[in-house]
Amino acid sequence: MSKTTLPAFFHPDQLLFKPLYEWGFGERIAHPETTARAESILSALDEDALFSVRPPKPISPAALLAVHTPALLTLYNAASHLPDGETFYPTVFPKHSQGRGDPTRLTHAGHFCFDAGTPLDLNTLSAATWSAACARDAARALSDKVPLTYALSRPPGHHATRDLFGGYCYFNNAGVAARTLRRKRQRVAILDIDFHHGNGTQSLFYKDDKVMMISIHGDPTNCFPYFAGFPEETGKGKGIGFNLNVCLPRGTDGQEYLRMLDQHVLPAVKHFAPDSLVLSAGLDAYELDPVGDFKLTTSDFHEIGHRIGALNLPTVAVQEGGYHTAHLGRNAVALLRGLAVGAGVVGD
Repeated sequence: MSKTTLPAFFHPDQLLFKPLYEWGFGERIAHPETTARAESILSALDEDALFSVRPPKPISPAALLAVHTPALLTLYNAASHLPDGETFYPTVFPKHSQGRGDPTRLTHAGHFCFDAGTPLDLNTLSAATWSAACARDAARALSDKVPLTYALSRPPGHHATRDLFGGYCYFNNAGVAARTLRRKRQRVAILDIDFHHGNGTQSLFYKDDKVMMISIHGDPTNCFPYFAGFPEETGKGKGIGFNLNVCLPRGTDGQEYLRMLDQHVLPAVKHFAPDSLVLSAGLDAYELDPVGDFKLTTSDFHEIGHRIGALNLPTVAVQEGGYHTAHLGRNAVALLRGLAVGAGVVGD
């Protein structure tokens, strides 16, 4: 199978969105979600013959509205009329009981956002829409002959809920991929390995017994998003028992991470017996990442991929976080090659 290639989806318009800074703990700091993230991964993919990078087809508003409320699309469209070079930062966050909010007015953006680190400009809608299209097409491309695909989704998506954006996320790309697979009447498992809990993805499927959401992440007692991701969050209604949060302490290394994966996460996936898997492929658990505080190495990502790939499930990997841009490309390829080796798509 030496001539095997795996499809990877990316559109150049995803590079048009360039947030310069964010507000964190009362300070203005350089924004880590830069175009260098995607550029690092693209460079690594181009150097590896296993991957074939291609643009996705446009995604319709209807496909986005299957995951999000119309207000979010309206708000992003309002931001698309901002002057070039001008960025809007939500700074007022009213409780929803204080009014419905008007998504045609950017001054109401805080009604639809949960943090001050996720800005809007004239390119937000285009970049986020193509990011979601990558996830949609990666899910569509899965088949018996193509058991592994990759969506270079940038900006990321796993913090975006049905009606809120935040955490650098505008559309929930993993949610789009899962919904695409669900149309085939599939049972879908979502495994989120980003350092931060995928609160948005959890909220989308919290009452769903056909989609299992599993997140392995830094303890939200001390880590973003703080308000979600605790072990007692197991689902609601029909979804009870189909949501699993595995919280790990600061400084977790590869050995401990793999132990938790083997003892808790992978058995849960097998017990659920899904037809396919969506992997929210955050790489900010890396030892040098400026946003996370785990101690995983590049070889750890390969081994994580290998063990997940050995589940032998059709898998779409959707890019989430990862902010040490110098090594981000090699970490992404390590994870993806691990998935391919574990699934028997290529030799080790």
